Amino acid sequence: MLAVLPTAAYEGNLTQKFHPSISEISVASLNTTAQTPFKRLLSYLRPMRKEVILATVYSVTNKIFDLAPPLLIGLSVDIVVQREASFVASLGFESLMAQLSVVAFFTFVIWALESYFEYLHSVAWRTLAQNVQHKLRQETYDHLQSLELGYFEDKSTGNLISIMNDDINQLERFLDNGANDLLQVATTVVIIGAIFFTLSPIVAIFSFVPVPFIILGSLIFQKKIEPRYRKVREEVGILNGLLSNNVSGIATIKSYGAEEYESKRLLDQSQNYSNANQKAIRLSSSFSPLIRMVVLLGFLAAMILGGFLVEQGSLAVGSYSVIIFMTQRLLWPLTRLGQTLDLYQRAMASTERIFKLKDTPRTLHDGNQEITSTQGHLEFKNVSFSYNTGPEVLHGLDLEVRPGKTLALVGSTGSGKSTLVKLLLRFYDATKGEITLDGKPLKSFTLKSLRSLISYVHQDTYLFHGTVMENIAYGSFGATEEKIIEAAKMAEAHDFILKLTDGYHTIVGERGQKLSGGQRQRLAIARAILKDAPLFIFDEATSSVDNETEAAIQRSLELITRNKTTIVIAHRLSTIVGADRIYVLDQGRVVESGKHQDLINATGVYADLWKVQTGLQTETAIYS
Repeated sequence: MLAVLPTAAYEGNLTQKFHPSISEISVASLNTTAQTPFKRLLSYLRPMRKEVILATVYSVTNKIFDLAPPLLIGLSVDIVVQREASFVASLGFESLMAQLSVVAFFTFVIWALESYFEYLHSVAWRTLAQNVQHKLRQETYDHLQSLELGYFEDKSTGNLISIMNDDINQLERFLDNGANDLLQVATTVVIIGAIFFTLSPIVAIFSFVPVPFIILGSLIFQKKIEPRYRKVREEVGILNGLLSNNVSGIATIKSYGAEEYESKRLLDQSQNYSNANQKAIRLSSSFSPLIRMVVLLGFLAAMILGGFLVEQGSLAVGSYSVIIFMTQRLLWPLTRLGQTLDLYQRAMASTERIFKLKDTPRTLHDGNQEITSTQGHLEFKNVSFSYNTGPEVLHGLDLEVRPGKTLALVGSTGSGKSTLVKLLLRFYDATKGEITLDGKPLKSFTLKSLRSLISYVHQDTYLFHGTVMENIAYGSFGATEEKIIEAAKMAEAHDFILKLTDGYHTIVGERGQKLSGGQRQRLAIARAILKDAPLFIFDEATSSVDNETEAAIQRSLELITRNKTTIVIAHRLSTIVGADRIYVLDQGRVVESGKHQDLINATGVYADLWKVQTGLQTETAIYS
């Protein structure tokens, strides 16, 4: 029976939250894409307000204590010069050593507190960076995983990994240090400005003259460096894509003796990345030396003007010492603005790529009904389909699979067999027509619940890096070891597994490279058997096994698919002799259908294919 959980379970706010309308999605997309990457990044910090406030307090407090030693140096100079007339003496400490002891005590306390708050702000900002990084990477991956299969067919895997790894790590580096640097520079300007204007307003004015030029230079630098770092991130994405493809295809590279060719390709792309980086580096490196010269003017002004005021008697020697030290503390950190802004622009270039991926719209939308069981009645009604770029590959197909029956699809490469399966799994949606399950459109079901009803064996078997047992249990994560072994036996995989180094605990390698093609396929069949879904799909499921193993697997499949709706895509016609109905496809159209013997008797395309495979007719005779 068909069991459907109605949308009433998700009504109200929950429905709006998990199934927003297209218009709501569009408005949300417009609202987010209209924001700058920095503003969108701030939204990830809002739930961590308390942690951000604490980190800010630690940074500001650390800088306050960091600026205190020049004041203590000024007091020490004042003590040595003024002695009984010094500021510390006015507090009741008359002897020189007593005064110096007081200053020494406060120096120890201030340095200890400075070190303590440096530790606190370092831990706080790094923890925030890790939390934002973790959340952003997880959200980006979840969104990427929700995109339709067609999106991945046009993208470089290496570039996508570069975004979720390198770009997010680049953002982390800015949050680790950049935010703290900006806060401490601002704190420095405010505190030293207050001290200067208290001690000598005229010196303060001349000392602060370079500040507007430094800020203006920083803004100009930021504008010029931004496109250069965007180019750097693009080039590193291409480079990572090339590396990923080459590592995955290393066997092909070696078999064709293409090592030198690929080395040259990598050299060229690495050079492109290096050139883009050099352009950014040249501009980035020029900022600090230029700012340093502007800083020098402010320092010289404070030194000369302050010295003149001391000579005139209008400024104390201790105060002059404070001004000299504080001028350095004010102006030299401003030269780090170049490094901070450099880090910021690198992070924003990466953030832009991250949010561009996150903003990729989903064209395949989830249904709103959970389906928990099915009779297995499938119908393709006037179904047509074309990929994003290219002509139609299916043309008005009408197919039906009755509950518990087996349907076989036969046809030459490119006839549309595998595309039908992709539509059934809703990797894509039909451009015309409708596919129904027990009379309900597939689009009405949630993707997760629909796919949970299907056991699928793909012709291109994919095994994950892990053990044999983990790969068989993939998708049935709670399965017991006994169930896993039982599924392996039914797939005729148990015997060869026991001969492996560590049996079921043997690591298969990336993509199962330690196993033969037939072994990988039998593990994939065991995985589908273990899932034991009411709908079975086998796409060339025995294409990589020998005849003896094929016969054994065929016997197992006949047993496990009994009373289950089954779709078989077959190249070897011997595997579908017992199918309840066979459809012969040619260029996206059904040209024949019926049972095996009926199609043989019809002496059409299927009969010719059968004669070729059984040796009764040569292949050239079919096409003559």
